[in-house]
Amino acid sequence: MTNVTEKVEQLAKPIVEREGMELVDVEFVKEGADWFLRVSIDKDGGVDLEDCVNINEKLSEALNQDDPIDEPYYLDVASPGAERPLKKTEDFEKAIGKHVYIKTHDPVKDATEFEGTLLTYSEEMLELEVRVKTRKLKIEIPVNKIAMARLAVVF
Repeated sequence: MTNVTEKVEQLAKPIVEREGMELVDVEFVKEGADWFLRVSIDKDGGVDLEDCVNINEKLSEALNQDDPIDEPYYLDVASPGAERPLKKTEDFEKAIGKHVYIKTHDPVKDATEFEGTLLTYSEEMLELEVRVKTRKLKIEIPVNKIAMARLAVVF
């Protein structure tokens, strides 16, 4: 369904940006018998319900005219929340100095899950400061090994 999400991104991005917001993510997923088109938006200071309703209405209107999806689905426009996904270079760059969770396809230093402070990011490598018992360690993770990355909430 990547083709669907790419087409929806192309349709949604100008709508979201015209309203002074950022298109964070688009997902098209099946849950049980139902399909959901999930669109995450954000802006400085965060989005509120009014922002989500506004984008939902405008995107819904655009999708009614040029819908790349054949099957019935629910449109859900929301904030990415506190555990915002990190997918694009800009996402990682904004997250430098913040607490993140990284899951890798293959083990790095004998682990596939990491949580710590993102210190640096480049197209090839990122560096995390993780806590192991009472010590802080720096770990380099190749970007091509990342399966999933998101901001993490610290309690």
